[in-house]
Amino acid sequence: MDNNLAVFYLSIFVLLLGFAVVNIFREVFKSRRMESSMSRLRKKLSTQKGTTQEYYELASIYSEKKVFSQAIALFQKALKAAEEEGEENTAPIYNALGYTYFAQEQYDLAIRQYKEALKSKPEYVTAMNNLAHAYEKKNLNAQALEMYEQALKIDANNATAKRRAQSLRRLVSA
Repeated sequence: MDNNLAVFYLSIFVLLLGFAVVNIFREVFKSRRMESSMSRLRKKLSTQKGTTQEYYELASIYSEKKVFSQAIALFQKALKAAEEEGEENTAPIYNALGYTYFAQEQYDLAIRQYKEALKSKPEYVTAMNNLAHAYEKKNLNAQALEMYEQALKIDANNATAKRRAQSLRRLVSA
């Protein structure tokens, strides 16, 4: 009986160890892929003009690494390149730029970018959620609730908007 218990515990330990190893390798490969993309894009963009997608991709990497000043400059270059290329779908760029400002607690600038994203794509639910969240951070709860409800009109299954709208309804009505 004691032998079976030891085998059981050892099996569980080996499974947990295997799970940890798989996750570590996944993170290492993800990090290497990101570093490789960053290196390739930095090299290219230092010698020649890039496309909207290239600026956006590099800016996203910097944003993920929390190097916000670089990310902001590159998102702005992506917007300029989009204008020059005649790209009409700039909403993801404005949204990402808004997120970058939001992460630095520059909520007014984030709100401005999220609104630009919604001008470009009025039914962009992610930008609506982000705008509502920025309103919440500024204690503009009525505007936040309005944004979440607008997002729910477009996507009734939006878990974030459902949860936050429910919480804000109690706050606003109180």
